[in-house]
Amino acid sequence: MEPRRGVLSAGTFCVDFNKSIARWPSEDTSNEVLRIDRQGGGSGYNMALDLKRLDPGFPVEAMGLVGDDELGRFLMAECDARAVERSAVVALPGGATMSVDAFNVRDSGRRTHFYHQGVAARMTPDHFDFSSSRAKILHLGLPGAHEAMDRPWREDANGWVAVLRKARAAGLAANLELMTTAAERLAELGRPCLPHLDALIVNDFEIGALAQRQTRRADGTPDVSAVGTAIGDVLELGAMRWVVAHFPEGAVAGGRDGTRLALGSVAMPTDAIAGANGAGDAFAAGMLYALHEDWPIGDALRLAHACAAASMRAVSTTEGVGTVAECLALADKWGLREIAPFR
Repeated sequence: MEPRRGVLSAGTFCVDFNKSIARWPSEDTSNEVLRIDRQGGGSGYNMALDLKRLDPGFPVEAMGLVGDDELGRFLMAECDARAVERSAVVALPGGATMSVDAFNVRDSGRRTHFYHQGVAARMTPDHFDFSSSRAKILHLGLPGAHEAMDRPWREDANGWVAVLRKARAAGLAANLELMTTAAERLAELGRPCLPHLDALIVNDFEIGALAQRQTRRADGTPDVSAVGTAIGDVLELGAMRWVVAHFPEGAVAGGRDGTRLALGSVAMPTDAIAGANGAGDAFAAGMLYALHEDWPIGDALRLAHACAAASMRAVSTTEGVGTVAECLALADKWGLREIAPFR
């Protein structure tokens, strides 16, 4: 039998309505939307499309639920256009495809999401069948965004744990994507999953929530040493070979072998940034691609940062991402930020 290759991107598939606004408004006011852009979104969709943009020949499979509606058909067509194998994406009748209003604030660069679950609320571990997958790595998300999956499932703490158990039994390595929500809820859903993961790629807030440790200073900037310490805490809680936490200024990678490496993000000019929605997904895609290909961890971090920078050239979540060579060329062109080393 041929060795496993590629990524199975599973879980959240939704349609994002990306809306650009000048500043975050006060309540009870009328405010102009500067631009509206409809794109596919969600952890499952974004990872699949980003990987195909990075390397069109890379094997990518998709698995998840959509509604039997116009938005669901839109997502299917987008997968087909990028040659994503999506036979395991199921269209359920009688419900709506998950949708998200993503507000990108021009003046601050921040974003806020409002989502409607639709049929995603009905997704359970029974919808995940890995028997025909030939992928090497499962990318799974998003805990906190799926009502049934977030509840206990038989003997497991939640449905995400049950799916990760099934994936490991089928021979897949696994990476989990988290949704930034209240720290207590994030820890409740995420910590039981850690013993069933081979990699974890999250942001600095999420790693802090999992470790139950503060990773940001009083002024809101990341504390690189605290991020590294939180990574060590999380490694002790799980089975991951690598844990990576990213933030706007850079990222820290921690290995089970004791390796710790901090690397600054791409020093992207402000006037080149169209939006940050999807930058975290693009970072994860670059990192997961490099881990799949067994790149040295420093090179993996550089590609991840380059992918994030490329994605921010577009308002949509995936359209800015180019090929591996194109993304790395941006890092070469703009350089990397200086970042405090991990201590």
